[in-house]
Amino acid sequence: MQPPRERLVVTGRAGWMGMGRGAGRSALGFWPTFAFLLCSLPAATSPCKILKCNSEFWSATAGSHAPAPDDAPEFCAALRTYALCTRRTARTCRGDLAYHSAVHGIEDLMSQHNCSKDGPTSQPHVRTLPPPGDSQERSDSPEICHYEKSFHKHAAAPNYTHCGLFGDPHLRTFTDRFQTCKVQGAWPLIDNNYLNVQVTNTPVLPGSAATATSKLTIIFKNFQECVDQKVYQAEMDELPAAFADGSKNGGDKHGANSLKITEKVSGQHVEIQAKYIGTTIVVRQVGRYLTFAVRMPEEVVNAVEDRDSQGLYLCLRGCPLNQQIDFQAFRAEGPGARRPPAASPAPAAPDTFPYETAVAKCKEKLPVEDLYYQACVFDLLTTGDVNFTLAAYYALEDVKMLHSNKDKLHLYERTREPPGRAASAGPPSAPQPLFSSLLLLTLLPALLEAA
Repeated sequence: MQPPRERLVVTGRAGWMGMGRGAGRSALGFWPTFAFLLCSLPAATSPCKILKCNSEFWSATAGSHAPAPDDAPEFCAALRTYALCTRRTARTCRGDLAYHSAVHGIEDLMSQHNCSKDGPTSQPHVRTLPPPGDSQERSDSPEICHYEKSFHKHAAAPNYTHCGLFGDPHLRTFTDRFQTCKVQGAWPLIDNNYLNVQVTNTPVLPGSAATATSKLTIIFKNFQECVDQKVYQAEMDELPAAFADGSKNGGDKHGANSLKITEKVSGQHVEIQAKYIGTTIVVRQVGRYLTFAVRMPEEVVNAVEDRDSQGLYLCLRGCPLNQQIDFQAFRAEGPGARRPPAASPAPAAPDTFPYETAVAKCKEKLPVEDLYYQACVFDLLTTGDVNFTLAAYYALEDVKMLHSNKDKLHLYERTREPPGRAASAGPPSAPQPLFSSLLLLTLLPALLEAA
């Protein structure tokens, strides 16, 4: 069963890579970064060097898309260098969405700035970081940038919801459904008017049916006078304490501090506060893999242009039926059980724990025999990796911190949706685009021929 293909989306040329409310041409300057960040490559050893081209152009231009008249020749030279870099890597990048997005974007920028295709090129240089004491030090924010003050000034406190993903992988939705899923490849967790979250799940071992989250991308959309568009990305063995552009807040706007990232434990625990939408996100690396948890107001959860077009938005709709694993059937198999045959015929991971040992190890961290405890046992039996015990433990700790209803911290019966309510009961199709307001990038034959 093939996982959904990861997809990059763009708008028309006038608003290329624009996203969400308040986005438009101002988002153009960030498009190399998004080509870099939003196209998850199938393997870290891909011969395609487009990411290097993107990074060099970003460094050479410091992310600017609107150079001053005196800087236009240098900007055009940087674009020509960028184009040359893409041509050099064209053969190894055929079919790569990041590559085709870069080619498309270069054409747009050269046309907008009247750059000739022939002319001098430039050498990449290191982008300088903003000096100390810039907007990241601001403490003032307009009221619109504080969710509870602006949205609920004369009303009751908002109702907060929680979603989490951890382990091999286990999903707790905004409606407290608990599912164990396959979902290999790239899948959208959240897709609304304010932010998008996408995860990539990969096999724990080559050929293994067990998967875990190896990559996470979060996009905070440009919002009024509060924040610029920001991207956070984490991967295995790389849990940064800053956004992709090196900043730790929402940018240069007056309310920039309504979005902040804080490193709680170096390389292991990051927390992102988005006060302008009343949202808290916790990202952890436990062992080699990532966990995700979020606290978000219902109003923000449901802030979508067209709810019916959200497709496989896992935190809201849960996993498709054909991606769910029958947890009860697994438990019924008893000692020595492995992942249910329906999930995959792949062999179990070596050095997996005996059932009694898995139970004992999970009991140490999770004394209550709820679904987090059961998920822990399941993961030890399918992966043989004791770190999955901590993944379940920290997932429950995040629930305790983020869930608004303390009576629902522990869940005891997982949810397997009947066909009528599942997100999808047929053959798995690619998820709907993460960015509902944009059009899917079409890989035109002409582009392939040009490559």
